[in-house]
Amino acid sequence: MKPNISTPDRAFRIIIGISVAAAGIYFQSWWGLLAIVPLATAAISFCPLYRLFTKG
Repeated sequence: MKPNISTPDRAFRIIIGISVAAAGIYFQSWWGLLAIVPLATAAISFCPLYRLFTKG
């Protein structure tokens, strides 16, 4: 897998992931589990959806 996420994009995904997880914990909601997606893509520097929407 070739990384397709830039450094600013990774930082944004980490911030969003932490925010969603914190909101899920605060509101005691299962919606906080959605934080897994941006945190996982930031951790591996690869987003499978980008491949669908880009030419390369």
